[in-house]
Amino acid sequence: MNKFWPEKFKNVITHPFTLIMLILFLKITAFQIVIFNNKSILHVLFIEFPLWALCLSVLIFLTKKRKWLSIWLYNLGLSTLFIVVVFYTRYFSTIPSYYDVKQVYQSNSVKGTVALLGTPYDFLFFADVVFVLPFIWYFSKSDPRSGFAVTKKWAISFSCAGLVTTVLAFFYPLVDVSYFAKKHGYIQSQFVQMYERGYGRAFAQNEQLTDEDLAKLKGNMYTPFSEHRTFGIAKDRQVFVIQVESLQEFTINQTIAGQEITPNLNALLKDSAYFSNVYQQIGAGNTSDAEWLMHTSLYPEGMDPTVNVIDGSEIPSLVKTLKMHGYGTATYHADDITYWSRDKLYPALGFDYMYTSNEIPKEKEVGFGPADEILFSFVEKQLPMQLDKHQKMYSNIITLTSHTPFEMPVDMELLNLPEEYDGTYVGNYLQSVRYTDEQIGKFINKLKELGIYENSLILIYGDHSGLHGAPVTDKDQEILKEILGHSYNLHDRFTVPVFFVAHDIFMGEKYSRLGGQIDLMPTLLNLLGIEHDAQMIGHNLFQYKNNLLGMRYYMPGGSFISNELLYTAPSAKHPASLYNRTTMKKTKDTKELQKKINNTLLILQYSDYIRKDAAK
Repeated sequence: MNKFWPEKFKNVITHPFTLIMLILFLKITAFQIVIFNNKSILHVLFIEFPLWALCLSVLIFLTKKRKWLSIWLYNLGLSTLFIVVVFYTRYFSTIPSYYDVKQVYQSNSVKGTVALLGTPYDFLFFADVVFVLPFIWYFSKSDPRSGFAVTKKWAISFSCAGLVTTVLAFFYPLVDVSYFAKKHGYIQSQFVQMYERGYGRAFAQNEQLTDEDLAKLKGNMYTPFSEHRTFGIAKDRQVFVIQVESLQEFTINQTIAGQEITPNLNALLKDSAYFSNVYQQIGAGNTSDAEWLMHTSLYPEGMDPTVNVIDGSEIPSLVKTLKMHGYGTATYHADDITYWSRDKLYPALGFDYMYTSNEIPKEKEVGFGPADEILFSFVEKQLPMQLDKHQKMYSNIITLTSHTPFEMPVDMELLNLPEEYDGTYVGNYLQSVRYTDEQIGKFINKLKELGIYENSLILIYGDHSGLHGAPVTDKDQEILKEILGHSYNLHDRFTVPVFFVAHDIFMGEKYSRLGGQIDLMPTLLNLLGIEHDAQMIGHNLFQYKNNLLGMRYYMPGGSFISNELLYTAPSAKHPASLYNRTTMKKTKDTKELQKKINNTLLILQYSDYIRKDAAK
């Protein structure tokens, strides 16, 4: 035996440390398969494994006492991290960054949804912690080789491999974090993200683009802002923006068993200009990113919540521009102001009044905050006092009740849904949307009672999709197909309704032209006849027929949406796909594809440049 297996070599391969590393390798392989569907042993061995192994080697080397406890805690932490990444990926369809994982303490706000994401098999990630490591420890505690002297040699090997793969990763552009993590390693992707967050993208666009350039990149002929046909038609009106949690476009004018899902919003259509093809464009910040888009007309950061990269610096915003034109400004959100760092966002945007869970009564709580009826009642009480001080008010209202997991008390369920909807995610979602619609209707009636409605411009829009990720089961998909008349697709998921309500100005016009949330601010300002003193990436939806939209985080980097096409760039699990945006059927490559990809990236990078330059 020793002829073929020298004693020294046999000691190494049977050493407890080697067995520990084998277990670690198997765990990381399982992680790669679950997250990336990556079954390449060589990729795991040379790209993914070395840095995780190096971390454990260094920990063992530095720990003078209780080495086994350190090993056990390391693997426990790793198992927990992998579970968090798995759950996060199932819901958001993208790999979380180090910042997302760091904010896992905020998962209490979506704890009902988290419960829908797991399977019993997920907890096999803890099998080594519960069974295997204690087993190895028990049988090796009297082993004279268990002092881990061999650790140094392993650590040197891991250091060399890890250093090479990390350095190489910095030579590749990080366009999509999931795809990058699959190709270059999860830890390596985090290092590159941290570097880019601190020092900026190596490939960031710094060349000045004019408004004419931006219009041309989107396929339009530029028209000066003040020459648009809608400029100033709602001048000096009171302004209300209602950002509705998880409201998707397909709910508008939709009926279930003869009942309207959104009867009050439907009734508003007669006083509205309605846009039915506006896409969400949020990043990791979700609702707070929708607020960012609305108030800056700049793209969100994408991989990190934008609120965490602005550092509280003042930035050009819708709020400040309205204040310069005589408006008082207030924002209302019945959530904790520190959630998604709104304690930095709202002062940076420049609001006069900021009302959150500190001021809004903690009554009739549903999910993780007061019900929307409490929110709107609070707004109604503030308005008369504010209008005594300011001739014109801008009120930004963020609803909360229709937040995942959409579980409503029975007395707040206003729809009588068919039996097959009971207990489904879609059924719960529709009930929550119907409830919020009712509160919006009551608020509109209150504005009429106060004599404000007729002289108001009201913008109502959804912040992002509610139905996505693992919580949407096969049964939910069947229900959605019955409602929509076709299989639920990316267009259904990503489009949000947009109402511009102005009595005696709009008479029920409906627009099917393509738009994004980045276009809401310039459209609103144009209606008011106000020019922004900083550059906006979006444009006036009433003026331009062509558009080119980027989306980060919920679609892989490099994806775009144009009038004719919806393109999803390659991701960690899926190849690139190109769809006809009208039919949502896959279509063949076109000569314009690469040009549109390049134009989209150019616009995104220029938006980042504007944001960073403004914060200096």
